Amino acid sequence: MGRRVSIELDGFAHANPVPVAARIGDLLVSGVLTGRDPATRTMPPDLDTQVTNVFARVRELLGAVGGTVDDVLKLTFWVADYRDRDAINRAWEAMFPDPADRPARQVVAAHLDGGALVHVDVMAALDPPPAAG
Repeated sequence: MGRRVSIELDGFAHANPVPVAARIGDLLVSGVLTGRDPATRTMPPDLDTQVTNVFARVRELLGAVGGTVDDVLKLTFWVADYRDRDAINRAWEAMFPDPADRPARQVVAAHLDGGALVHVDVMAALDPPPAAG
């Protein structure tokens, strides 16, 4: 086994042969996390619900590797409407209420498919994994 570990989540998979995230040591980097409803596997039609689902997926991913939102270094959002950041800002301030303790963030306009209005990827610095042996 190499030093890179692929991370998968129950009920979430990419259409292509890539993991949800990958980890080397204390660095975690995700692929795209979408606003798809994890229970129904459908894409909600509205941005607020998709953003809620995206932020829940971020928490789920971090929990799966023993991390928390305190480990997040950066979130990059791709949005269908570049000017529509209110839903992201509300969820952002709820997840990171202290302005002096927020990760970096970038929002980029993108052509998203499948009814998606927002995508996000995560970069986090975790506690080092336990030593083998």
